[in-house]
Amino acid sequence: MDLFSTEPDENINLLPKDGTVNYYGTLMSQVKANEYLDELLENIAWQNDQAIIFGKLIFTKRKVAWYGDTNFNYTYSNTTKKALPWTPALLELKALAEATTGQTFNSCLLNLYHDGNEGMAWHSDAEKDLKKNGAIASISFGAERKFAFKHKETKETVSRILQNGSLLVMKDQTQTHWLHRLPPTKLVTKPRVNLTFRTIVIGQ
Repeated sequence: MDLFSTEPDENINLLPKDGTVNYYGTLMSQVKANEYLDELLENIAWQNDQAIIFGKLIFTKRKVAWYGDTNFNYTYSNTTKKALPWTPALLELKALAEATTGQTFNSCLLNLYHDGNEGMAWHSDAEKDLKKNGAIASISFGAERKFAFKHKETKETVSRILQNGSLLVMKDQTQTHWLHRLPPTKLVTKPRVNLTFRTIVIGQ
């Protein structure tokens, strides 16, 4: 099911069952969103992402960064990252995400996709240090991209175009029952920056 033309309504659950995904639409003007995009491109400590696959260290074209309240370790794809201190822009966006959703977050994983050739394969954010069934607030800047969900058992899919300066929230049992991805596309030639605000719980 593709939800391309539907007007954003944060009260609507995009998933038919087994989880909750709310799309708030744009939180700011396009001028402000573009200012944040430039700030993030310029002042975030971007690094090519790494993953260990079948024992081999792989570097992606996509770049990532990891920030938080403290120097949390975050492990995924068999690699570990240590959180950097918040920048002023990230603190502003964290406060915006918290005020909008009523949730609290203590960390943020950022992804930089240089163009539509770069994407993310099907996965779920179910790392052991993440708050179980906690909310993940995803703010997008730059190129509009399709974001898709697939149920792990039924294989049913749901998609949404994420706009520049928009917020999408995944919570409840979404990560348990659904995969999500950012499919590549040759139609997009401009960069996209995505911020996923999360809650790390040590020793839960």
